[in-house]
Amino acid sequence: MVRRIEKVEMVQRILLLSGADNGLTRRAALALRRAGRVVHVVIVAGSADMEAAVARGDFDLVICPFLKARIPESIYRKWTTVVIHPGPVGDRGAHSLDWAISEAAPVWGVTAMSAVEELDAGPVWATRTFVLPVARKSVVYNAAVADAAVECVLETADKAADPAFEPVDQASVKRRVADTAARPRMRQGDRGFDWSADPELILRRIRAADGSPGVLSMIMGCAVYLYDAHPGRAGGLDAGPGTVIGRRHHGVEVSCGSGGSIWIGHLRVELGEGWSCKAPAAAALALAGLSLNSVALDRGDAFSDISYERTGYIGTVTFEAYNGAMTADLCRRLVAAIDAAARQDTRVLVIRGRGGAVFSNGLHLGAIEISDDPAGAAWRNIKALNAVCRAILSATSQVTIGAFTGSAGAGGVMLPLAADVVVATDRALLDPHYATMGLGGSELHTYTLPRRVGAETAQRLLTEGGSIDTVEARAIGLIDQICPDDGFDRTLTDLAHHYAQPSRWRKTTDRKKERLARDLARKPLDAYEYEELGEMARNLFDDSGGFAAKRSAFMNKTARRNDDRARGIGRTVGLDTHGADVSSTQVTSTVANGSPTRGRQ
Repeated sequence: MVRRIEKVEMVQRILLLSGADNGLTRRAALALRRAGRVVHVVIVAGSADMEAAVARGDFDLVICPFLKARIPESIYRKWTTVVIHPGPVGDRGAHSLDWAISEAAPVWGVTAMSAVEELDAGPVWATRTFVLPVARKSVVYNAAVADAAVECVLETADKAADPAFEPVDQASVKRRVADTAARPRMRQGDRGFDWSADPELILRRIRAADGSPGVLSMIMGCAVYLYDAHPGRAGGLDAGPGTVIGRRHHGVEVSCGSGGSIWIGHLRVELGEGWSCKAPAAAALALAGLSLNSVALDRGDAFSDISYERTGYIGTVTFEAYNGAMTADLCRRLVAAIDAAARQDTRVLVIRGRGGAVFSNGLHLGAIEISDDPAGAAWRNIKALNAVCRAILSATSQVTIGAFTGSAGAGGVMLPLAADVVVATDRALLDPHYATMGLGGSELHTYTLPRRVGAETAQRLLTEGGSIDTVEARAIGLIDQICPDDGFDRTLTDLAHHYAQPSRWRKTTDRKKERLARDLARKPLDAYEYEELGEMARNLFDDSGGFAAKRSAFMNKTARRNDDRARGIGRTVGLDTHGADVSSTQVTSTVANGSPTRGRQ
């Protein structure tokens, strides 16, 4: 009898080393697992951690999607090491993306290259190029750059499994982006500007430093770091450059050169004991003792973070939360917009983000942190978020569609679950848990989450933590449809028209009313909210989960890190929900200036 021998395919084992548990690291891990790899993630702070991690040797490939420090020579001499650089072939330096945005590069890229002694000069494994979006750095990094980086990571993993593959010398690779070169670190002297400069230049400078380190400047005689800049008026102003000439919601309008202006949504202010954390601009200036009472209140369409658009029987409410952080005021205005939209004679109501990399992360931790009553501010914030969820649930005359236009965390995941239909862009990461901030959470999730995924899965999502991608989210019923990012708006519009058909609209709304009546007869919505708020009250006022310390550590760690980077201390840091700084990241596979410019008032 001949014994049958079956060929065994070895599964590629990948060790992910990263300097931060950031969005790119999570996306890379999930994408590799989705591609059939076995992935283990280790967060490392420096060379000693890297040496300890690779000493295990139980891997076929080591991928480092983001690092704060160089990989030691002892590692890249022993293992083939590939750097994922946020720039096209030929570009070199720690602040590549900052320079590209500041100088309005039309096209940019990501390159996977072998590590060599000279930074970013090694042979190429993979590269991607893309049209550089006109957006702040954190959005560009988490969207276009991260998309390209994940593709390069996957391609590198495939090529590492091919013994015949050899990376190509950079000199032999066709340059898809012209005029690339080695660039120095971007210091505050490079980022700074005078308020008499053209508004477009000022916008680019601030966007290139957002979310970190920000641009050091002056407003109303106070030193500030600027973030979240938006276009203002194109001309016709006679106010002196650097003058605060308008305010709306949380933003302030500042006059610039050429008779124009820009809006600033968030900033940090210099205080006697140091710098504040990043917070809404108006509140941060008030923290520094600066009154805006004499500044004109703009009641027009300037600096608008909520809009409504109607097309036939479809209404769309669009909102924008800076890096996903939603203030109580934004939530209250969003409730008013949803209520007004629900009174229209439409059949479908879409609630969506304005775009970008982040949809919502719920509470605005910065606004809470700078409040003179953080617990009370957080309480008002969570109740306002709950009101948004109630408004969506109460729109019983329309089919409601909640659309994740980017990644979401905590309450930002729960908010769209109040809708009848939930969709997400394919690049979104969802973190449906609150525990990392010491909170039990609310947003009516004890009703809306189990009705979608079941009680057991809901409990797992809330307690285990970690990100899930949209493929898993759809598989467990958290969302109903995945929309390709490059066709998101078109797919969402088609879906809305589908539900606007009379028979589909009537059937869906009838079913919704029946289910709500049945569910809430058994347990009123108030009861769900009271239970959630009971735990939140203990979290906030008794600090039962350590929210105060966790919030303060997170926000002030970010502020200190930005201060260090502004002074040129250290390299780049990991992405968080309040910003990003990016530099070269590395992949290994196993084989045997000046002082800041002060603006004028």
